[in-house]
Amino acid sequence: MHRAIHQMLEGGVIFSDPFALKILDDEARAGMPAMTDDPAHRPMRLFIAARSRFSEDAMAVCVARGVRQVVILGAGLDTFSLRNPYAAVSVYEIDYPTTQAWKREQLALAGVALPASLTFAPVDFERQSLADGLAAAGFRSEEPAYFQWLGVVPYLTREAIVAALNFIASIKGAEVVFDYGEPLENFPPAMRANLTAIAERAASLGEPWLSMFNPSDMAALLQARRFASFEDVTRAELAARYYGELGEGLLAGPGPHVVRATSR
Repeated sequence: MHRAIHQMLEGGVIFSDPFALKILDDEARAGMPAMTDDPAHRPMRLFIAARSRFSEDAMAVCVARGVRQVVILGAGLDTFSLRNPYAAVSVYEIDYPTTQAWKREQLALAGVALPASLTFAPVDFERQSLADGLAAAGFRSEEPAYFQWLGVVPYLTREAIVAALNFIASIKGAEVVFDYGEPLENFPPAMRANLTAIAERAASLGEPWLSMFNPSDMAALLQARRFASFEDVTRAELAARYYGELGEGLLAGPGPHVVRATSR
């Protein structure tokens, strides 16, 4: 919904996604006017557009150096597979089985054809091995790959996050982009209260926030996995890179981070 509204209100200037609105169901469409009219949604909308832009820019660099496998972890309603401009690149979408089945229904209802380059691989991160799920889908772990992992880490246990990072780090020439949130106590009172309300609503819908990280903790986690290099981009840095005039009037301060890490 945020990506779709970004196309409508800001013309997709940060991130163009022509499928975002097309694949939404009637319930989501009905909720869009309220989100469109509420300026409180603007910071998250711009962040979501920017993190996708950051990820697909990083992906383009990987493809240019010869990567031919893209894995979308926790794909949800991500649309890269439908927009894939790289004829030689295979895309693997990983998600919880029921979520993935729902997405496929949405695509069918919207009349969107599945590209031949796309393979769905249902995996429950908390109970199944990512390596096994990808291998069953035809993924080649002996070849480099790009992993996009957006909007997922906060909803996983630390054990599941570590297992996924271990697998990615084991693939020579792999790269991953993911986002994470800081602990609520890092935020000033007003922001903390707002985030607490959002977290409570997510929990009520069956999606509790399970894992938050201080930047120093995330750096230690990546160093322990022996990634060759990584960068941790703050929300402010992302805004400076992509928002332009759209960033005027937004409050500074703590917020979500986007990480880009490359294996050895």
